[in-house]
Amino acid sequence: MSSWRSLLLRLGEKCPEYAGNADFKDQIDACHSLVRREIEHSGDDVFPFLLQCAEQLPHKIPLYGTLIGLLNLENEEFVSKLVESTQINLQDALETGQCNKIRILMRFLTVLMCSKVIQPSALVVIFESLLSSAATTVDEEKGIPSWQARADFYITCILSCLPWGGAELVEQVPEEIERVMVGVEAYLSIRRRVSDAGVSAFEDIEETNNVVNEKDFLEDLWSRVQDLSNRGWKLDSVPRLHLSFEAQLVAGKSHDLSPVSCPEQPGPPGALSGIAFGRQKHEAELKYPQRIRRLNIFPSNKTEDLQPIDRFVVEEYLLDVLFFLNGCRKECAAYMVGLPVPFRYEYLMAETIFSQLLLLPQPPFRPIYYTLVIIDLCKALPGAFPAVIAGAVRALFDKITDLDMECRTRLILWFSHHLSNFQFIWPWEEWAYVLDLPKWAPQRVFVQEVLEREVRLSYWDKIKQSIENAPALEELLPPRGGPQFKYSAEDGTDPTERALSLELKDMVKGRKTAREMISWVEENVFPAHGFDITLGVVVQTLLDIGSKSFTHLITVLERYGQVIAKMCTDDDQQVKLIMEVSSYWQNSAQMTAIAIDRMMSYRLISNLAIVRWVFSPLNLDRFHVSDSPWEILRNAVSKTYNRISDLRKEISSLERSIVLAERAASRAGEELESAESKLSVIDGEPVLGENPVRIKRLKSYAEKAKEEEVSVRESLEAKEALLARAVDEIEALFLSLYKSFLTALAEPLHDASRDGTLRPSGHADDMTIDLEDSSVMELDKDDEQPKKSHPNGSGERKGYNLDEKQQWCLTTLGYLKAFTRQYASEIWQHIEKLDAEVLTEDIHPLVRKAIYCGLRRPLEE
Repeated sequence: MSSWRSLLLRLGEKCPEYAGNADFKDQIDACHSLVRREIEHSGDDVFPFLLQCAEQLPHKIPLYGTLIGLLNLENEEFVSKLVESTQINLQDALETGQCNKIRILMRFLTVLMCSKVIQPSALVVIFESLLSSAATTVDEEKGIPSWQARADFYITCILSCLPWGGAELVEQVPEEIERVMVGVEAYLSIRRRVSDAGVSAFEDIEETNNVVNEKDFLEDLWSRVQDLSNRGWKLDSVPRLHLSFEAQLVAGKSHDLSPVSCPEQPGPPGALSGIAFGRQKHEAELKYPQRIRRLNIFPSNKTEDLQPIDRFVVEEYLLDVLFFLNGCRKECAAYMVGLPVPFRYEYLMAETIFSQLLLLPQPPFRPIYYTLVIIDLCKALPGAFPAVIAGAVRALFDKITDLDMECRTRLILWFSHHLSNFQFIWPWEEWAYVLDLPKWAPQRVFVQEVLEREVRLSYWDKIKQSIENAPALEELLPPRGGPQFKYSAEDGTDPTERALSLELKDMVKGRKTAREMISWVEENVFPAHGFDITLGVVVQTLLDIGSKSFTHLITVLERYGQVIAKMCTDDDQQVKLIMEVSSYWQNSAQMTAIAIDRMMSYRLISNLAIVRWVFSPLNLDRFHVSDSPWEILRNAVSKTYNRISDLRKEISSLERSIVLAERAASRAGEELESAESKLSVIDGEPVLGENPVRIKRLKSYAEKAKEEEVSVRESLEAKEALLARAVDEIEALFLSLYKSFLTALAEPLHDASRDGTLRPSGHADDMTIDLEDSSVMELDKDDEQPKKSHPNGSGERKGYNLDEKQQWCLTTLGYLKAFTRQYASEIWQHIEKLDAEVLTEDIHPLVRKAIYCGLRRPLEE
């Protein structure tokens, strides 16, 4: 990389490029001197790279803004081009709904205003454009309130610019910025408060809808900006580097900034039905998601020295780094450690990362990314960050009862993976008390599931060794044994069945074909022994042959899956097939899930059969004590959903291909027609012109282009037919899934719930299922361990006092909400049928609430 690129990229860092000098002013001077000369020779190279640095390293925008201000003193043309390009990029981002780009470019323009590059009034015009669009959107008569998510995002962009330029705007255009502030306040008074119901990490299924005294994210940001205003716009987290060069910058020319226009309303204004409103609201929230939902897992004294706005700014820095550097985790960790703030922020950094890891309905990136970033941060700050992460784990563990089921699963997967990178070291003795809790207590189940996942990542003896300081926890380890082959020599099974199994093994060893094996089953085994014994022999034997490794299993299923498919043609038979698989792998939840997943991939098992098996009496009693049945159900629904998603992507690609093919065919036809029009006519007969070879070639091109268009259209029709079948399939799956939930929950809810709640009788005062106080935790200052570790969650609780049926109901309802939330986009497409067949008037209120929360659908429509 050339020297000027290195200086631009590393601006603001203590690095060799700046000879270890960490002074921002000196670095800007050095970078300015080199970049100024480079622009004279290759300005076209500097221009895009400088913009790219500002957009993708947004925590350094104050440095780049100041640098551009200095360049503006000597090369107005270059800076004018840069300002124009920024405005064009912002307009394009608004049109396409690129949230991160809109937010960053507005911050960039704000900093350019501080450096005298653009006029403050021009920035205010952009603010007012966004404000006007937002106010129109939420207007009940003229707008489309279902798209409030977009309007809220626009207001968030305006407010988030003020920490970077509020002081300059108040100083230079006080009346204009006051008008904007009044407009924001007016907007807040007419919008609907946004409830986090259904997407809060700490949200109980019985939590009330009373959020009158709670601020949503936008109201919270507004209060932070007001606090900043009351403090005279002074904050520590944004370096005001332009002040060091103010005497020079004031001489620069402020460039014109063309106004931007917000996209049109996504539909005609007017009242919508509840379902139409819900669909549009869901679509808007997907396109303009809330960036963070704070967990507040540490006590306030860990960040009490921060001004409210400083917390917001540091969160912005951290989220920006996580977003723009997701492809290079080590650089990401390095930048997160070296933010341009004068205070420590390890606790805030941990909270922000966990807020992304546990963000609902989906984190911005795969959970593995956050796992790797945390690992790198622990290595980058070995003296501080590991203890902070340990404190976060303890805090989350103490509140595990109130943690959303999806978040609980993510936490289990993260924690087990994290420990696998640090030799599985953890003070398990702190949690040994979970053995005194009932087997269904969430903390006990959490420890059990973490240990099970650790065994998957290592081996049983290693994990047993890791808990040697709490040997009693061995009780929670998964079974040590391998597969349970029904026809092993040591087993006292029927000799005839064992002989059949040996004969089948010999057929596999003899490389018999699937057709030959099917004939053997139909002629020799099934007539004499019946379906159940035949299925047991075939499935158990083939699984035993494929038990050595995942590859062996795949090979067996590919070669002899037809045998199983021939035997199991309906859901009843497939349920028995799954039972045989779970019996063989009863000591390995991992292999059970893998085998069932592979069989579904090969269409040996249907998703409906998996739903029936998961909700069979065999598994119902495990819903609250094991993740195993839920893992298998998640895999089945996910695979079905992914098929539809892939088909839609392929159809979208084919539709684009058709447009291109039509253009190519049209162009080829026009060229041919043009060439043929030059033919002469003699005695009424056409005669080829001067170049008959070209005519022939053009005809060939036109025919090929037409054939290509026809081929693409046929492919599209085939994919659309597949999609239609897939849509019917997933509709049937969701109906079966919800009906199974309803059937399973009906009797337990009737017995466990009183007055529509799940509270233990006689202990209503002790059992605080809602979360008003559960976010407050007392941690020791020295080692970040909880002063009191309460078995049932937060410090306000006196102990675990839910009976088994109540916990079963809470867990099952939690998974119902999690499934609904994860696949809400697809469920909204079938909501009419769901309303007609599932969400009937006689449905239990808690079941309705779980589904509605997952859809973020108001209970009162």
